[in-house]
Amino acid sequence: MPEQMKAYMGVDVGSISTKAVVIDEANELLAEDYLWTEGNPISAVKRLMDSIERQLPAHVVVVSVGTTGSARELIGTILGASIVKNEITAHAIGTLAYHPQARTIFEIGGQDSKIIILDQGVVTDYAMNTLCAAGTGSFLSSQARRLNIPVEEFGQYALRSTNPTKIAGRCTVFAESDLVHKAQMGYPTEDIIAGLCNSIVLNYLNNVGKGKHIAPPIVFQGGVSKNVGVVKAFERITGQDIFVDARGHLMGAIGVAILARRQHQHQPFDFQIKDVEFRTVGVECGGCPNDCELVCVLRDSVFLDAWGNRCPAGIVNAKKRLNGYASSQSPSEST
Repeated sequence: MPEQMKAYMGVDVGSISTKAVVIDEANELLAEDYLWTEGNPISAVKRLMDSIERQLPAHVVVVSVGTTGSARELIGTILGASIVKNEITAHAIGTLAYHPQARTIFEIGGQDSKIIILDQGVVTDYAMNTLCAAGTGSFLSSQARRLNIPVEEFGQYALRSTNPTKIAGRCTVFAESDLVHKAQMGYPTEDIIAGLCNSIVLNYLNNVGKGKHIAPPIVFQGGVSKNVGVVKAFERITGQDIFVDARGHLMGAIGVAILARRQHQHQPFDFQIKDVEFRTVGVECGGCPNDCELVCVLRDSVFLDAWGNRCPAGIVNAKKRLNGYASSQSPSEST
């Protein structure tokens, strides 16, 4: 039997998709998966754990876990993560592991987008847009349905265009209205799609990238980076080569896995966590005028952890109230 190998897992839980990877000491991928969150991050992570466990040989032992993404605190608590980090740090660490010379990271995901500016391997500036879905993956998917074209084919349509149509891209509502109007006027579909790709890039650069020093090498990540039409629009408008890594959609998970590897305390991860019942419950502390709203996690009806409190009393009050939480109640989420 092969000698036992230590490995490290990173989980990136977003509003649209959830990703997980397992890496070795050299940052090589041993297992990976990507699936839709579907509004239930706990269920998504359980399904991921089942997939990751099946991919790993018996001699590979995960000894440290890291989490990132919008639900990083929740999933970090459930998985017993040794480190929980924001998306900016995770994406920067993951990118630099494979592209140490990178100076700019463009990232456009399912519902948000971000830009990260690097200088000699250090994050010096960043910006995020989480308020408007214009130009994100969900926006592209909705336009693909409107045009009755698979979103996977958008890029090839855009490349066939010789005269891209101008599409208002600064607002989702305006963009959709403009797209419908241009289609009704009879503009060719490929020109409309190419115009949409251009508007996504201009919206990104004028909002997320506004005031940022965008220097090459530029690495483009996130689901939208798979759209060759958007990639070419970025190259044309910035005048720079845009590098798209095949692992780009996993880079946040890779980054936090690398950070998990750097932790000093390691212990074997139990994949049977996927069979445990977890509940999330919203609780108002009521201990003082702040009346903090806490999100609490219960494992088999026993209080596990909480956050959202301004002082330690919030945790104490929530724990007293929720230990032994009856299964007959209706918590906000149960899986």
